[in-house]
Amino acid sequence: MEKPLLCLLNLLLCFHQFYGRSLRPSIAYGTADGSEEWGYVEVRPKAHLFWWLYRSPQRVENSSSPWPTVLWLQGGPGASGVGIGNFQEVGPLDTNLKPRESTWLQRADLLFVDNPVGTGYSYVENTSSLVKTDEESASDLTMLLKKLYNGNERLQKSPLYVVAESYGGKFAVTLGLSVVKAIKAGQLNLTFGGIALGDTWISPEDFVLSWGPLLKDVSRLDINGEEKSNSLAKVIQTQIAEGKYKEATDTWGQLEYVISENSNSVDFYNFLLDSAMDPLGMTSAESTAAATQSSVKMIMRGYSRYLSSKAVSTVSLNDLMNGIIKQKLKIIPENVSWDGQADLVFISLESDFMKPRINEVDELLSMGVNVTIYSGQVDLICATKGTEAWVQKLKWKELQNFNNATREPIYCENDMVTRGFFKSYSNLHFYWILEAGHYVPVDQPCVALRMLSEITQSPARTSVASS
Repeated sequence: MEKPLLCLLNLLLCFHQFYGRSLRPSIAYGTADGSEEWGYVEVRPKAHLFWWLYRSPQRVENSSSPWPTVLWLQGGPGASGVGIGNFQEVGPLDTNLKPRESTWLQRADLLFVDNPVGTGYSYVENTSSLVKTDEESASDLTMLLKKLYNGNERLQKSPLYVVAESYGGKFAVTLGLSVVKAIKAGQLNLTFGGIALGDTWISPEDFVLSWGPLLKDVSRLDINGEEKSNSLAKVIQTQIAEGKYKEATDTWGQLEYVISENSNSVDFYNFLLDSAMDPLGMTSAESTAAATQSSVKMIMRGYSRYLSSKAVSTVSLNDLMNGIIKQKLKIIPENVSWDGQADLVFISLESDFMKPRINEVDELLSMGVNVTIYSGQVDLICATKGTEAWVQKLKWKELQNFNNATREPIYCENDMVTRGFFKSYSNLHFYWILEAGHYVPVDQPCVALRMLSEITQSPARTSVASS
């Protein structure tokens, strides 16, 4: 099976590169005032990760609480943090290149990385360099952090927090363990603040099992649709238990199609809406492989399409990144297109896609690493119902104390309207964000900024509304 797949990946890669010059590593670059830096790190031979660092204009120096840096990890796998997280969610500018009022630069410096290699502006020169596991991605990210932090005193003074969205959560927990190990070994010089998991794909089994009952409860599926959904979800549960992760990915593709067909195309990023994605032209006669590929396309296209529907934009993200932004950055090789290898990234990781990462969360908690979980109320793909289910599978010795802790309401801007709830015990923290879907910073920007301040303890100049 591996040889045909490798041939297919190489064929696709050659197609992407046909009109360009040979790929080559690039050097770091930045703005004259030092507010932005970007560049490539060759994390392995022929594997190049692209990063972009913004320094906050509101940075508070000489504080007893050091100004933090947030490493943002996008999901997919294959979705671009440099593009999506930056220009559509938390960066300083939107896709119209207008200032974003709710940018997370108000509370932290921001480091965006197109992860894994092959995502966004990151690229591989040969498909053999694509990552096949979350651990391999973590190893690459750790190498990038070593290159950026070791020897850089300014960065070392700023504690690093990893904030992840969607599949990025699986990268975050494996990266967290890798970072702790590298710090203890004296190989990485940074202060690690912890991780935040935003609507993350930590336990695929618990999410797919939640979809049918949740959609039935909100009238999006009837009893027949719920039965079809539950039946496929149980197949996935069995496949995961038997370690058949590739087969589980195939069944997941079928399940997403069945749910779309029986719900009149519910939006997987907000179950109160119809899908914001273009029709994929699927038919009930499609094969398992075709269903999986369609679901992959649905994820990759849906990320940007859904977010674009939330804002008035005169330019597509693809045009922006392959146009004026590529020109600004100067160091993107001529034959590298933003998002040009994204499909290859997902294909390479399809055998890891349905693998749970609950044990990694447990290990981080046992090490004393701060773990924050936040979940949008109307998200479907990483539904709160599924998130709560996997949290209860933790073997962490303080879980019962966490369960018994009092849940506090969250307000914003002193309007006294309940925007969410918060619970915390020891180093585990959980935010329930009301009226938010998969993209919490977009749907509830004020609450997201408050949450970020609490996660990072950033010494912001302006106070954040408290409950």
